[in-house]
Amino acid sequence: MSRPEHTEHSCCTIPAATSSRPKENRIQLASIVNELCSHCNESSSNGFSSLKPMPLPKRDEIIKIVEELRSVLFPGYFGTSNINMENMRFHVGSALDHLLRIFAEQIRRGLCFRCPQVNAGDAKCYDCEQRAIHITNEFTSRLPKIQRMLAADVRAAFEGDPAANTPDEAVFCYPGILAITNYRLAHELYLLDVPVIPRIITEHAHSITGIDIHPGATIDEGIFIDHGTGVVIGETCEFGKNVKLYQGVTLGAKSFPMDENGNPVKGIPRHPIVEDNVTIYSNATILGRIRIGRGSVIGGNVWLTHGVPANSHVTQARLREDAWSDGGGI
Repeated sequence: MSRPEHTEHSCCTIPAATSSRPKENRIQLASIVNELCSHCNESSSNGFSSLKPMPLPKRDEIIKIVEELRSVLFPGYFGTSNINMENMRFHVGSALDHLLRIFAEQIRRGLCFRCPQVNAGDAKCYDCEQRAIHITNEFTSRLPKIQRMLAADVRAAFEGDPAANTPDEAVFCYPGILAITNYRLAHELYLLDVPVIPRIITEHAHSITGIDIHPGATIDEGIFIDHGTGVVIGETCEFGKNVKLYQGVTLGAKSFPMDENGNPVKGIPRHPIVEDNVTIYSNATILGRIRIGRGSVIGGNVWLTHGVPANSHVTQARLREDAWSDGGGI
């Protein structure tokens, strides 16, 4: 059987049958490209535009920075493992020196993303550059505090889970520790009014762990998120110390008040306040600006839209069980 004839086209070889397709069946690549690009211009009504005078923050670069920060906060666990007391200062100092330079650039891009001066066409905003340097320095000065809080979170994971053999296991393996580390880094940037980047950091952890923590939430030390998949913690949640959550817990809002134009009103407190030493079991849903009192236990699958006092125990209504006995009980 003879081989099909091939035709040379540009730098590749294609079958003659392919090159001889009728014109009307060929894809109109140029028109598709034009249409795709037309939806990304500044006047587009689709709600986004990448055509900014300055480059946008680089998501992949920010994720790399977070991983390097993880090696600073947990030296020896992440990054290089050949760390001892003699060389620890060198490794941590070298990593921070590198981070200061590359993180300042991403923060500047984040500031420019929202800057009216840049969006008006000024591609060189001196204010954004200076603010980025100040924010980077201030953020770096907060790393020891973040590390102390994470140490308490690791202790809570080790003490709260009988399956944990050592605190090291919690650092290496527990999705809750990964998610809370990203949250604590993102939260400080959120407090420093850095746009976009805090959400990139927490949503990266969300994509890995299934734990969704908004960087605006306020979470004190000693939190333990066990298993974790499906946990949602809203923007205006406030947590006390030593709170324990199981998988599937939602701490959300009941509804979104609208302004006169029908747009959601943003920035108002709308999520629960959870006081010290509260335990919330799997798949509980707690909605609205309500207060869960200190030392309370909220059972699994509970739906709660009102506050409870300290030391409350909230469970589902007792299920009715009808027994079949001697032909009765149905």
